[in-house]
Amino acid sequence: MIQLFNIKKAFNVGKPNEFIAIEGISAVIDPQKVTALKGPSGSGKTTLLSLIGCMARPTAGRIMLQGREITSLPERFLTEIRLHTFGFIFQQFQLIRGRTVLDNVMIPAYPIGENHASLKKRALALLDTFDILRKVSAKVEWLSGGEMQRVTIARALINDPPFIVADEPTAHLDSKLSGEFMEIMRRLKERGKTIIIASHDPIVHESGVVDRVIEMRDGKITRSKEVRP
Repeated sequence: MIQLFNIKKAFNVGKPNEFIAIEGISAVIDPQKVTALKGPSGSGKTTLLSLIGCMARPTAGRIMLQGREITSLPERFLTEIRLHTFGFIFQQFQLIRGRTVLDNVMIPAYPIGENHASLKKRALALLDTFDILRKVSAKVEWLSGGEMQRVTIARALINDPPFIVADEPTAHLDSKLSGEFMEIMRRLKERGKTIIIASHDPIVHESGVVDRVIEMRDGKITRSKEVRP
């Protein structure tokens, strides 16, 4: 479970161009369910994801992760949390050009220092699960958008994190591939993963996979509703 208590995030604090991206948000992210953050560009979805995923610190407020207060932890501890607790799926994929599919999937696990052979075995198993094993030796820039998305998902899962954080994951996919992405999310949910997706795509919200939709505007939550099948 992730709990947010009166979270605020401001940029350029104390300067004339100070900007408040998140203002007084309190929410609970339920475990082993899919939560979707919905709202127009500039509503604060991506900023909130970065706070939840320990990629940024709030200006004020508290974040509890699995019962532990993490807001004021030193950076080295946040790095450990990111490595072991969160898998990230980015809108622009953020794959490393010039490197193979296998390399890209394995990279997030390198800091852990795991035996290379066992790491490679797990990476190959993930690529097989997402039907991209045939491209294991291909450079990532040679892949289609859908193939890149599958590699990104495999990379997010390489450390077997309990939480998956996805920022506009269907933004560059057509309707068919977006539906396939949500089917993969369904399978991960069935495996007990907690998934948080920021998206304004109706295919995401109406997929039947999402359990709760949190609507945002101007850095605030305007509505939080449970989605029933």
